[in-house]
Amino acid sequence: MGSQAENGSIVLCHSCDLAIRKRALPTGVKALCPRCHSPLYHTPYCSLNGMLALCITALIFFLPAHLLPMLELHFLGSVRTTTVLEGALAVGKQGYWVVGIAVMTAAVFAPLLLLLSILSQIIIVKHRLSSPFHRKILKKLLMLHTLLTQLSMLEIYVISFLVSAFQLSDFANITFGMGTFCFTMLFISSLFLLREYDLEHMWSQLDERS
Repeated sequence: MGSQAENGSIVLCHSCDLAIRKRALPTGVKALCPRCHSPLYHTPYCSLNGMLALCITALIFFLPAHLLPMLELHFLGSVRTTTVLEGALAVGKQGYWVVGIAVMTAAVFAPLLLLLSILSQIIIVKHRLSSPFHRKILKKLLMLHTLLTQLSMLEIYVISFLVSAFQLSDFANITFGMGTFCFTMLFISSLFLLREYDLEHMWSQLDERS
């Protein structure tokens, strides 16, 4: 990608260093260098409204995904259910506090903070909030985005639910609860949200407000 000049409206081609004035593009279109045809920049495939809808959808599924039962085990006449939070706490009570904290961080805290961060960014950019306070908040959120993305590991827990159900199916009757459905929808919504999110584009929005 080309590096952006200080005024926020000029980009330099990373291949031939040609200075080009940056212009608005239709959704999903890339700008190419007229000299060497190298890609310069592009707008996110999904609009801000689309990302906002995905973010709100993920937040709606967040609470039921963590509070409703994930699996229901029928074994020798007894029925047991568990949630993500109960599983993390159970691991901690067994003495594996590091694992419990890792589960809480990767499955609960980091995904929630990531969704709230993206939601705040979208609101600031969408409503063109350009006060020094909003620029400072947007900058901090953008700086933390990569870290929160790396800490969020919802896909690991979706796979672990399926593996656990497969391994326990020989010993007990396994039924997926509403928590599994909500957690899966949370994962899918977050996956598409991160796919459409463009960190470089959000940084350019911050530069335009400077």
